[in-house]
Amino acid sequence: MTAAVGRQLAMRAEAERLQLAPVFLITLVAAFLLTGQNLLDPMIRHDDYPAFFADAPAFWNKTLHEGRWLNYIWHLREVVTPAWLNFVLYQSLWAAFVAAFAVAAMGPGAQRWFTVVLALLLVVCPSEMLISLWFNTLIPGLAVVALFAVLACYLSSAQLRWLLPIFVIVSFMAYTTYPLLLLAICIARTRDRSIRDLAGLMLLFCASFVVAVLTVYTLNWQVHGVFGVPVADWREPTAGDGIGGIIANLPKLGETFTLFLNRTGIGYPPLIGLIPFVYILALNVLRKRAPLEALYLAAGMAIGLALTVVQALKLGVIVPPRAFIFFWIFFALTVVRAVQILSEGEGLYGRLGRNLLLLIIGVWFIQLFLAYGQSNDWRSDTKLWAQEVRATEGPVYVYGDSSKIAAGLKAGIQSYKALPFRLKQLTGKTAVACDEVPDTCPSRPDMTASDAEVHLLREGNALFMLFTPKPSDETED
Repeated sequence: MTAAVGRQLAMRAEAERLQLAPVFLITLVAAFLLTGQNLLDPMIRHDDYPAFFADAPAFWNKTLHEGRWLNYIWHLREVVTPAWLNFVLYQSLWAAFVAAFAVAAMGPGAQRWFTVVLALLLVVCPSEMLISLWFNTLIPGLAVVALFAVLACYLSSAQLRWLLPIFVIVSFMAYTTYPLLLLAICIARTRDRSIRDLAGLMLLFCASFVVAVLTVYTLNWQVHGVFGVPVADWREPTAGDGIGGIIANLPKLGETFTLFLNRTGIGYPPLIGLIPFVYILALNVLRKRAPLEALYLAAGMAIGLALTVVQALKLGVIVPPRAFIFFWIFFALTVVRAVQILSEGEGLYGRLGRNLLLLIIGVWFIQLFLAYGQSNDWRSDTKLWAQEVRATEGPVYVYGDSSKIAAGLKAGIQSYKALPFRLKQLTGKTAVACDEVPDTCPSRPDMTASDAEVHLLREGNALFMLFTPKPSDETED
């Protein structure tokens, strides 16, 4: 009996090994096409630069305030590689996760069309596009998640669950919601479903998540003297103590889901409502045709949403849309499985479902491709300024907030710190942000009246960069 089971596992592993390679190649090409405008000179968020420069001290505070211990170890590598290479590696890991997840979820007996479509639908995840701008920091965490997905193609469901606690603990130290991707893999990989098995899996995941939290708390206690992960002040937390505090934080929960739906729908009202509508419709199809599978997928989604609600109500913070990758994972698998079931015959609903999948992939691919291009003006402008910095023998002083000029707003620059980091990336020279350390800067030079937002002035061997953003009614969400 044991030998027979072993042979079946070996045959299944061989079938999925043969299927994984072409699906990964298709997914990788799609990921590179999607990020084409960002590939050679990728956009880097200001707090992702420490990972790019392998500057561990600059990242140290995130071990306390975010529990990012795996990422901190990555910062200790002392090897600085080009940003484009790091971004290519990140996208390759994402493609590996997506391909392996699709293969493991659909199984070796599924039509290749549905496996590829599931992979492509995962590629156009809006939350992943948002978080990919922190690619330097997230490489090790995504590598852990991708490895777990690949293992799911070759291991049994039971073997995968034995590994789940270890991977949850490690991935939690990279990004809080990464463990939810591991749960999605376990749910997708489960073939023999039952209420008892689902309860066991949920219990295992929740216990693993609690152990991961306690592990980070213990590390912080031993190293920082704080048992916990205190939320950084810049997040403006309002801890919900008691029923009154939780009720007071309800607006933050509302803003969390408003931002998420807006970003998921690419800011267009018809698309904002389309994804929730399609998800509910697909879940209803599974509820009628494959009720246990629907229960597994709904339970995974519920766990992810519950963790989001707890953060918003208990900690009093707005959870950013980039944390909702898990939603798109469960959404994609639910919709593709529903369409696959509807396509078992030659009926109208199956054809409509397949066309809808292609429509979502096409529309979101185009929109995310354009979104990656919103940083083009910032990239080109900073390269021009870098030429002036290279030609400067003395210090470089920056006055004003470069994130508020037109190019900065379009690129979604989040801090004035982004420019000094960007100039250091391009030139190797350190510019002084005078708004941050005014005592180390000379007096702000006078300039003639002008409508320009950027002024480059030279006095002696020093370069002065002055930013005077035009008044704008736009607010950053």
